[in-house]
Amino acid sequence: MRLFPSDRWHLPLPEGHRFPAAKYALLRRRLEAHAAAGVPFRFIDPHGATDGELLRVHDRGYVGRVLSGTLSSDEIRRIGFPWSQELVTRSLRSTGAAVDAAAAALEDGVAASLAGGTHHAGSDWGEGYCVFNDTAVAAREMQARAAVQRVLIVDCDVHQGNGTAQIFAGDDSVFTFSIHGARNFPLRKHPGSLDVGLEDGTDDEGYLAALEPALASSFDRGRPDLVLYIAGADPYAGDRLGRLRLTKEGLLARDGLVMDACRRGGVPLAIVCGGGYAADLDAIVDIHAATMLLAAGG
Repeated sequence: MRLFPSDRWHLPLPEGHRFPAAKYALLRRRLEAHAAAGVPFRFIDPHGATDGELLRVHDRGYVGRVLSGTLSSDEIRRIGFPWSQELVTRSLRSTGAAVDAAAAALEDGVAASLAGGTHHAGSDWGEGYCVFNDTAVAAREMQARAAVQRVLIVDCDVHQGNGTAQIFAGDDSVFTFSIHGARNFPLRKHPGSLDVGLEDGTDDEGYLAALEPALASSFDRGRPDLVLYIAGADPYAGDRLGRLRLTKEGLLARDGLVMDACRRGGVPLAIVCGGGYAADLDAIVDIHAATMLLAAGG
């Protein structure tokens, strides 16, 4: 199984920042240990997303301001990161990783980016730690290569994928499904193809009961040639921003439902990590690593 890590491109953040950038390096180390023990992981450096890839999704003016460091103070505040060249490099590599994972999944059946899930970025804005929308760029790039016609984005991050929904509004070639906390960020939720909002405190049983029929509906309506799966760790009960109460076992059962649906339909699956904000970094790494191990057949 090919994995596309972006932890080599460091993103320095102010002390006390809530985004746990260290999780990416820790996740890679964990998965390298599994690879040494025989799990068939191959680690491949991703390419940096090109202007052509980005401009299929994002406004030219916005892309130019990101790359040149001329974002307004309001735009920087909305993204949540201070601008730096490292931010640009990391954003391009993370977006490229989703494109590479999608292409690899079409060849191998399953592949993953060890970052990403930047679903709050819209066509001309970044938001909530998201600069470019990696799954949207990957979907459009695979369509542009004539590798697929129809794409399903399954968003299981705890926050609604408002940017993804905005980008693909009115386009039935990309079906956007999001299951998320109804009262959580973002305040304004752009309607996607199918949105399932959950009440604060939803546990494993309630989450899985809502997910299973929504997945079936998404596959029936979306008729995908490729699934892009945002496997967020932030529905976890210990997450500082999630407000749901899923266990690690419940999150793994969630992953199993998505992967089983892809296998039954014979649909290639590309995974990106999504959010995770638990104070216990090992818990975040446990969750993401379990997703990758399950995808690899472990």
